[in-house]
Amino acid sequence: MDRVKIQFPDTQAIIKVTIPVRIGDLNYGNHVGNDAILSIVHEARMQLLSSAGFTEMNVGGHGMIMADTMIAYKGEGFYGDLFEVEIFAKNITPFSFDLLYRIVTIRGNELRQIAHIKTGMVCFDYQKRTKTLMSSSLKEFLTRHS
Repeated sequence: MDRVKIQFPDTQAIIKVTIPVRIGDLNYGNHVGNDAILSIVHEARMQLLSSAGFTEMNVGGHGMIMADTMIAYKGEGFYGDLFEVEIFAKNITPFSFDLLYRIVTIRGNELRQIAHIKTGMVCFDYQKRTKTLMSSSLKEFLTRHS
């Protein structure tokens, strides 16, 4: 079976955020569930956008929408873990871009890989319900860090 492999750029992350694992993030296996991983990267993405003065509904005059996602699980996360989420930008086009997320935690003295995630983001006009060109301010923000 082929596994998802996400290649991170050699550049420094745009941002690194810390997100605590909440009790509601756990599933019946008593570890972070797959649905919670998407919620955690959503929070990290909101913090990234906020750091540039953007929101998902206004990234320089229009919104953005998630077109696809890939998740490669690397280890288990547990209640009380503090996830460090690094975010990178890649594959920037006039209409879209990928965000890559690397989630790790420190347990004891050991760095533990939790997950690698890619979200394909498309610039989107929510009033016209169609994709739109990327704003110059978003493009400048992403390319400055990629």
